[in-house]
Amino acid sequence: MKTRTLGSTGLSVSAIGLGCMGMSFAYGGADEAESIRTLHRAVELGVTMFDTAEVYGPYANEELLARALCGLRGKVSIASKFGFRIGTQGQGMQRVTGVDSRPEQVRAAVEGSLARLGVESIDLLYQHRVDPAVPIEEVVGVMAELVREGKVLHLGLSEASADTLRRAHAVHPIAALQSEYSLWSREVEDEVLPACRELGVGFVPYSPLGRGFLTGRLGSTEGLAADDYRRGLPRFQDAALRANAPLVARLEQLAAARGVSAAQLALAWLLAQGEQIVPIPGVRRLANLEQNVAAAELVLSAAELAAIAAAVPAGAVRGARYGEQEMAMVGL
Repeated sequence: MKTRTLGSTGLSVSAIGLGCMGMSFAYGGADEAESIRTLHRAVELGVTMFDTAEVYGPYANEELLARALCGLRGKVSIASKFGFRIGTQGQGMQRVTGVDSRPEQVRAAVEGSLARLGVESIDLLYQHRVDPAVPIEEVVGVMAELVREGKVLHLGLSEASADTLRRAHAVHPIAALQSEYSLWSREVEDEVLPACRELGVGFVPYSPLGRGFLTGRLGSTEGLAADDYRRGLPRFQDAALRANAPLVARLEQLAAARGVSAAQLALAWLLAQGEQIVPIPGVRRLANLEQNVAAAELVLSAAELAAIAAAVPAGAVRGARYGEQEMAMVGL
């Protein structure tokens, strides 16, 4: 597996990482044995970046990684996140009652993550969502203290604006900014990606396959579990899925001409957008993992990249990527 460097603080990781959320959270059901097999196979294939968060479960995903990666600490980098206020009632996202990045909460969240992960330090710590009630300078100041204490090695932000990134980076070097980015979510190309390039900050796209839509295997919600998070997203409502289907059909045609899958073509396109980009597609099964990892070896010509971008042009996708409440928490 090829490697890439995120930011200026020396974080070298595999060119494609693994988003672990779906193994415990959001997409319905969980097969721990299969998840552990998938995590072990990822390490065998050279994946070194494993992405989790305290809210995934909540808490269960960090605990899963601790069980699966025990004894492999020297071969992997673990990224986790804080920033949501997690209540005690309900399941999954129902337990999220808002954002909270007060200094005391940041420290409590990190101590909890360290204990659940069973590690002495978190390789990459993200603020999961910007808290408008706490200045980013204050949040990053606390995160920097955790670096000096050895509890965290590198710092990141998630779904932050270019302005917030610049303010944060002025307090302590930010290794990576994580946001949704794929052929069907290209908003970051306007301001966020240019700011990352300007500052030398890595960029980590989550949902790089459009939460499964860009694989071509999700034409409707009929096959989704009753509690699958996607059922409530505007982009996965029937009218939006029908309107967006031709975009995936074009991508599949280009992929077939190249002899690869639509998922591989979408990931290769992302990787070609810059050497500081490290996608973290989420998988729960071995076959999907191996297919995604193979995309790191796929080199696209300038003509192919242009054709892919034209097949799924920016702004062509129908439907918002989140509902109103969640959209209000991004880009702050």
